[in-house]
Amino acid sequence: MSVSVETMPDDPSTTDPNQPRTEALRPHAEHAFAGELTALAAYDDRPRPARWKLSPWAVSRYLLGGTLPDGTVITPKYVGPRRLVEVAVTTLATDRALLLLGVPGTAKTWVSEHLAAAVSGDSTLLVQGTAGTPEEAVRYGWNYARLLADGPSRDALVPSPVMRAMATGTTVRVEELTRIPADVQDTLITILSEKTLPIPELGQEVQAVRGFNLIATANDRDRGVNELSSALRRRFNTVVLPLPESVEAEVDIVSRRVGQIGRSLDLPAVPDGIDEIRRVVTVFRELRDGVTSDGRTKVKSPSGTLSTAEAISVVTGGLALAAHFGDGVLRADDIAAGILGAVVRDPAADRVVWREYLETVVRERDGWTDFYRACREVSV
Repeated sequence: MSVSVETMPDDPSTTDPNQPRTEALRPHAEHAFAGELTALAAYDDRPRPARWKLSPWAVSRYLLGGTLPDGTVITPKYVGPRRLVEVAVTTLATDRALLLLGVPGTAKTWVSEHLAAAVSGDSTLLVQGTAGTPEEAVRYGWNYARLLADGPSRDALVPSPVMRAMATGTTVRVEELTRIPADVQDTLITILSEKTLPIPELGQEVQAVRGFNLIATANDRDRGVNELSSALRRRFNTVVLPLPESVEAEVDIVSRRVGQIGRSLDLPAVPDGIDEIRRVVTVFRELRDGVTSDGRTKVKSPSGTLSTAEAISVVTGGLALAAHFGDGVLRADDIAAGILGAVVRDPAADRVVWREYLETVVRERDGWTDFYRACREVSV
């Protein structure tokens, strides 16, 4: 016996009718880029899989950016190999789930959110993976007041985001899959292979409707990672998102994201600090790679990942300093403390690595005297 959960009401705590969507500090992708999605839908005349808002071609264009014939500019959401995006989108059009794999800061969460927004028009069906994620977050839970009063019943069941997506034929996201305990991870096996979620307490099941799929993200660099079982890994098509290939690509990514965040916080425009952004990116890449950009000098790498996401955080913090305690122009003094905090995670070992890098690389670099002095001051 199958049961539908399409009519289950939204949790009233998830929306506030008194707060306009435009006031959200970080609007969901389908709201922030509603104009682009609408324009793409109007222009998109290609075949769409069941319950998709856009065709696979249009979803790819939404992620990669471009200009429509009517002049509408679609901003890039992901700067990287086109083929990876095409493979990810194509996977979602099949019956296989998608696993976005990569080191921290490679835009896995960002890509998964935009994929869900473009495919289903809703990126909010989300299971956030942690070491304490229970099985109920993946399958279903119970309203215990009703359960005690009436026993197991349809009204006492509390659906998970996965169950909702199965019943409505939409896309669900599972973030940080490898942080979820292994026994909870494996509850996905039946869902992904049989497209069915049994409810033994009711003698019922939820069968996935056409259009349902799942996007998971994972990395293997953080502590506390739980390896995926081979049975679960086989249920996914894995796409590895790499770090940006070049300094220019990473500067472009950081500039775009900082610009978007800055506009929501009324911070100065990014072009005023593009040189400082390039410095942050250069420092992070050299420490990450263990060699200077010219390949002449080897350097030690700190314990942190120094990802693109951390570069975005450092620059955003610097812009806030420049706006509130400076003249609005991003300078070396504004980013020095942020870089120190990102690099020095282990106070003993990383501080030695950072000082050595400052003295052997930054101090000798032409045009970086102000940056060297600013970093030295906060490092003392």
